[in-house]
Amino acid sequence: MTALNQYQRLEAAGIWRETPQSKARDVIVSFGDATLVLTDPRSETPLAHWSLPAVTRSNPGKMPARYVPGGIDADEQLDIEDELMITAIERVHRAIEASKPHPGRLRGGLMLGAAAIMAVLAIFWVPPALVRHAANVAPPAQRAEIGRMILSEIAKTTGNPCARPAGDMVRNKLAARLIGPDARIEIVPATLRGALQLPGSIIVIGEDLVAGQVTPEAAAGHILAARAAAVQSDPLLAALRYAGPRATFQLLTNGTLPEKSLAGYGEKLLADPVPRPADELLLSYFTRAGLPSEPYARSLDPTGEATLGLIEADPFRTTTPRPVLSDREWIALQEICAQ
Repeated sequence: MTALNQYQRLEAAGIWRETPQSKARDVIVSFGDATLVLTDPRSETPLAHWSLPAVTRSNPGKMPARYVPGGIDADEQLDIEDELMITAIERVHRAIEASKPHPGRLRGGLMLGAAAIMAVLAIFWVPPALVRHAANVAPPAQRAEIGRMILSEIAKTTGNPCARPAGDMVRNKLAARLIGPDARIEIVPATLRGALQLPGSIIVIGEDLVAGQVTPEAAAGHILAARAAAVQSDPLLAALRYAGPRATFQLLTNGTLPEKSLAGYGEKLLADPVPRPADELLLSYFTRAGLPSEPYARSLDPTGEATLGLIEADPFRTTTPRPVLSDREWIALQEICAQ
């Protein structure tokens, strides 16, 4: 031990009593091997060996310093006035104590470490896990309600979805043909350059995909692309991440999101690039829907250079699928945003 080695040759005078009734004797106090050695100064005969770890000062702060070889009830006593020896004993004693195992300290450190890990989990793992869980367990009605909330946010930027009786019938028919009976297609009076899938099977397209277009195949392709993109990235999960863990917790407990939790989310969706799914996934959707992929590919890039894979792998490149809509239906849909 470094501290003990430093004081190996230190000696000091002391007064020793073997018992409280014994006569006080002058002794020389020196360090042994983890012991205090008390020696008769005349004969140099060792009188006692005290274990340093057991040495206790019975009168802290007072002089002369009084030490006992154990608890304060010990019979032997040693008085020392030499300040250097007193300092040395205290320092060596602290070093010995520090070298001992401290189960309580270890346990406290482990508990503190566990608490820190729990705090990190609470901050970085629990909120994302809560959001993922809420997205996974949300029933269809809850998804549809959140989709309507997002649609209202989008309408603050684009204007309200277009609606005319004849056009409404056609968009409902198109939704059933491409997606399913519970799906909705909403057309807003704005340019979106694509389709957005909202929670609850709500797909939003802009008037730019309808008005002025010769055929409905390109618009239908964008709708299928939005469906395929939603398979790769759940739109409800994205919305709940935006709303945040606190709003998501209210959704789990009360069944509804706070009214303002999605404020600004519609504007964000419109500003973000429209996601484009992988060609292989998208082509499988076109095949099942009986829809050619080339019109969609040309709407993205009229030259076809950036969408060559969709053009060359068009499932109906050599055959003619049944029309998506009749000419009369397509005209009615094109007029849905007309004033």
